[in-house]
This record gives sequence, C-alpha cells and structure tokens, in this order.
Amino acid sequence: MELFRASGPGPEERDDLAPLADRVRPEQLEDFVGQEHLLGPQRFLRALIEKDRLQSLIFWGPPGTGKTTLAFLIARSTRSRFVAFSAVLSGVKEIRQVVQEAEEQKALGRRTILFVDEIHRFNRAQQDAFLPHVERGTIILIGATTENPSFEVNSALLSRCKVLTLRSLTEEEIGRILTRAVGDERKGLGKLGVELAPEALKFLTEMAHGDARGALNALEAAALTATPDARGLRPLTLPMVEEAMQRKALLYDKEGEEHYNVISAFHKSLRGSDPDAALYWLARMIEAGEDPLYVARRMVRFASEDIGIADPQALAVALWSMEAFQFVGLPEGELALAEAAIYLATAPKSNSVYTAYESAKEDVAKKGALPVPLHIRNAPTRLMKDLGYGRGYRYAHDYPGGLVEQAYFPRELGTPIYYRPTERGFEKIIGQRLEAWRKKLGRRP
Repeated sequence: MELFRASGPGPEERDDLAPLADRVRPEQLEDFVGQEHLLGPQRFLRALIEKDRLQSLIFWGPPGTGKTTLAFLIARSTRSRFVAFSAVLSGVKEIRQVVQEAEEQKALGRRTILFVDEIHRFNRAQQDAFLPHVERGTIILIGATTENPSFEVNSALLSRCKVLTLRSLTEEEIGRILTRAVGDERKGLGKLGVELAPEALKFLTEMAHGDARGALNALEAAALTATPDARGLRPLTLPMVEEAMQRKALLYDKEGEEHYNVISAFHKSLRGSDPDAALYWLARMIEAGEDPLYVARRMVRFASEDIGIADPQALAVALWSMEAFQFVGLPEGELALAEAAIYLATAPKSNSVYTAYESAKEDVAKKGALPVPLHIRNAPTRLMKDLGYGRGYRYAHDYPGGLVEQAYFPRELGTPIYYRPTERGFEKIIGQRLEAWRKKLGRRP
C-alpha cells in the first residue's frame, strides 16, 4: 500500500482512471480558483510564494476548497520536493522515513514540503514527532484539516505553523471550475463531448455548497452515464445531474420572487406559533441551496421583533443556532437551525419591543436632537460642574427600592410611554413590575 508519494498529484502522474476532481487539478498557481483573500495581489500567501519565504502552514477549511491542490502548487511554484502524506494511513514509522529522505534532499540543496492531509487525525505523540524537524527546517509542514486547529492540533506544533483559513467556494467559482472541466480535452470531459445545460450547471453550483470536489464528482457521474446522441455528444440536462447528485431541484430563485415568498412563509409560520410549518419552510430553503446563515440572521431578527421580552432567551437561542451552524457547517448544522425554529415558534409572542422602538424613532424624527437635561449630563470637568452639568441628579441606589422620581426625557417630550408589555410570557412579570413602579411614582400610562 502506498502511504505517501514524493511527487504529489502532478500532471505526469495523472491517469484516465483517476477521478475527475483529481485529474483537473490546476498545474499553475494562476489557474487556481478561489481563496483570493490569501492569493490575491499582495496577499499573505502569494507574497510568501513569490518571495520564496515559505514557512510551515496549517490550512483550515471545509472539504473541496483546494487545500491539497494549493499545497502542491506551492511546492511546484517554489521548486520544492512535494510529499503527500495521509494521517489516516500513516504513523510515526512513516514520518521517520519521510524525514530521513528530507534530510538527504536538504543536503543536496532541495527543500521538502510535507503535506499531511487530515492532520487532526494524528494523536498528540504523532504530532509531536514533527516538532524537531519543523524547528530545524528539515521539512516545511503543510497540514490540512476541516476541524478547528485550536482544538485538534497541539499547541507546540501550532505555535510553529501559521494557520490560514480557506473559505467555501462561491457559486461563481464552482461554475468556473465545472465549465473548465467540461471543456478540457486533455484532463477533463472534453473528449466525451459533454454539453452541460445552463440550468444543470446552476443546480450543480448551488447544491455543491462550496465543495468543488463534490460538484466535479456529480458532473463526472452524470457524464459517464449519459448516452451519446446522434451527433456523438452527451447533453447533460437538469434531471440527469439531479439523478447524479441524488438531489431534486426545487422551485426557488434566491434572487427572485420565490425567495421572498418562502422566507415570508417561514417568518409568518414562526409568528403564528406553528413549528411544523416553520420546519417545512426551513427545509425548503436549505434543500434548495439557500445560504443557511441568511436564515439564521432572519431568526435573530424574528426573536427581537416578534418575541422580544416575552421570552428574552429566544434571542440567545437564535444567536446560538447561528454560532453552532458556523462551527459545524452542513449538513450537521441544519439541526441547530431546526432547533431554533422550533423554539421560536413555540415561544410566547410579543411585538412590544418592535413597536416601542418604532415609537421612539418617530419622536426622534419629529423633534430632532433635543438637548439632554442638565441634571443627567456627565460632569467630568470643573467647567461642566460650574455650568450646572449633573446638578440635582438623584442617585437611584440611595433611595428605597432603587427608585426615585426624576425626569430622564428632554423637557419638550414630557414623559411618553413607548414600551407597553403584553400579558404573555415573561412580559407579564415586566408589566406588573412597571405598573408598581409607576404607581409608586404617581405616573400613569
């Protein structure tokens, strides 16, 4: 069994039996698609490569974003020896063998880049085996991981490497990769005469969720199972790529009317306290390729607008679901969003926060920037004190119950009441509290 290879996935080693995703890896850095925040003009990684100032790196990012390809291209661009090494199949014995060969190459004046895929799968002892060789510069280590390196890579090794975060590819970037693969006669599907319908291309880019490898695998499966027509070409239609990806295209235009129809249905289902309908519309959006973080942001807004203080925990749950999704990603992160949707749908409802803030905004718009009353202004200097800043201010904690009659509004406004709690959920308690305070202060709503 070949545990590692000393040349990497170069064009000279590719064969027709290799998967399309492996065959069409770019051979020059200029052909690499995506990760502009690292490889754009004057960006960190491009500068390292162009100035030949390589250091050990950890690539952290979702699957199919180019971690392996990028490591190979770095070696190729810097004329370094490239060794691909699998953390799944290899151990300390293989590390020693690679290091010995790297020392021999170093004596000949040639650097070795050791690429370790899924480096998080190495245990602490295996990771420690790299330390002295990275420290001495015997090898330049490039590790790849889909897991957070802060938790999965030991601190000693992490301190000797620069962590670079790779982002999920955009739909436009996935589209460029697929289009290139279709037309490439040397490495891609060009010899098969594939004709990819625009709607099929759009479906593949949306369903890939930023994973170029997954999109290429689906494209290749559809192409290989397609029957050539009378022209000898292989037209790939939407139903064919749906079958290859085992996903059904749903009526959902992320920039058109259906987008707004479905998100409206989701929002109104939450507001109507129907968790089952909310889950249905949530699934419609996620399965159709909607950005899950867009849905999460809408739930955060909903928690404030339609629940508010009736259940203050709702906002925290919505935020936690967004954080959980960002940490886990698809498909596991769907459940965090589903949990939040159920919680929001079943929480007591109140729009009092929304209406209160709208009323306050209306007064600001009508009356403008009214002056702050002198007694509640801060007075950090003697001049301000002499001008009356802070004079007559009553410190609430000096009074029984922390409650004291005092004006907090500009004089021109009087004492308007914006917030009117409902009798639902926690707001019932808030309402009783406010009523007692107002009664004590002789103030009526």
